[in-house]
Amino acid sequence: MNHKVIVIVGPTAVGKTKLGIDLACKFNGEVISGDSMQVYRHLDIGTAKATPAEQAQARHHLIDIKSPEEGFSVFEFVTLANQKITEIINLGKLPIIVGGTGLYIQSLIDGYHLGGEGNHEKMNQYQHELESGPLTNEALWQKLFLVAPSSAKQIPIANRRRLVRKLTLAKFQTEFSNQTLDYDFKVIGLNTERELLYQRINQRVDIMLEMGLLEEALWLKANFPTSQACQAIGYKELFPYFEGQTSLTDSVELIKRNSRRYAKRQLTWFRNRMDVQFWDLVKTPEFQENLESEVMKWL
Repeated sequence: MNHKVIVIVGPTAVGKTKLGIDLACKFNGEVISGDSMQVYRHLDIGTAKATPAEQAQARHHLIDIKSPEEGFSVFEFVTLANQKITEIINLGKLPIIVGGTGLYIQSLIDGYHLGGEGNHEKMNQYQHELESGPLTNEALWQKLFLVAPSSAKQIPIANRRRLVRKLTLAKFQTEFSNQTLDYDFKVIGLNTERELLYQRINQRVDIMLEMGLLEEALWLKANFPTSQACQAIGYKELFPYFEGQTSLTDSVELIKRNSRRYAKRQLTWFRNRMDVQFWDLVKTPEFQENLESEVMKWL
C-alpha cells in the first residue's frame, strides 16, 4: 500500500503555512516543517515560523527541535521527516510537509538519505546520465520494469523525470542509506506574479520588524555569533547595523533584496528539479476549492 503524503512547496511569502493548516484541518492531517531554519528554538520571527495560534489549529512537527548553536543537515531532516511521517500515518492521519528548502524536500521525496557525500554524488551522476542519455522513454520504462515492475506500472511512459528517479533508486536502494519508502507524494506548488510576490516579501519584512526582528537578531548575535543559524536571511544583514557599519534602512533593504533573490532561487529549484503543479492562491484564492477537490480525489 502506498501511503499518501502531501508536500506544499513554493517561494517565501506565498501562503504555504496557511494552505498547510487549511488542508490539515480539512483532511485530518498534521504538518511537518520542510524549512531548514524553523528547527531552531527562539528564532520565530525571522524564520516566519507558524505562530502559536496557527500551530494550535493543526499539530506541527520539526519546529523548535534544535538550539541555535547546533547544525542541521539534509540527512537529519530526511531521517526525522521519515520518522514523523510514519508516526502520523500510524495515527491514521495525513502527513503534510510544508516548506521552501528545496534540497531537503527533494532528498526526502527521491529517497536520498545521504549516507555519504560520495554516494550522493554517484547517484546524481547516474541520474544525469539517464536524463541526458540516448535511451527513449519507452526504453527507460522497460529497463525499470525489469528491476521494479510494480513501480513501472505506476509511472506514465511520458514522465521521463519519474522514470529516471525510480531507476536511480532501484540501482542504489540496496545501500541502507538510500532505502526508498512506500509513499505516494502529491506535490503542490504555490506561486503568484513576480511583482506581487516581491511586494508580499517586502511587506513581510516590514511586519517582521514590527514584531521584533531586531531584538531577535541581536539576541542571536550576542549568544551564538558563529552558529549556522546566523547565516540565515533576515539575521545576517542586521549584524553590520549592530556594529555601526551601516544604517538600519540599508540593512532592511538588503534583507528585502536577499529575500527576493532567494524566492527566485526557490522557484528555479522547484521548477527544474521536481514535479510540481503550481497554483496561484494569492490572486485567485477561490481556486483553493478546486485544489481541495483535487486532493480529495487523490486521497
